[in-house]
Amino acid sequence: MKKEVQGNASGGAFYGVGFIGAAVYFISHASGFWMGVLGFLKAMVWPAFFVYEAFKFFAQ
Repeated sequence: MKKEVQGNASGGAFYGVGFIGAAVYFISHASGFWMGVLGFLKAMVWPAFFVYEAFKFFAQ
């Protein structure tokens, strides 16, 4: 039996820490309950916001 080991788990840790930080940021800036729910959903896709803003910055 050949055992394969992959060493790409650090991306999950980066996403997890980023998710917690984004959730805290978006929920703390929410003005109501439903905006807090929206903030939680935004925190789930925070890498998309990050890449979008990076492309906007580098395009100028």
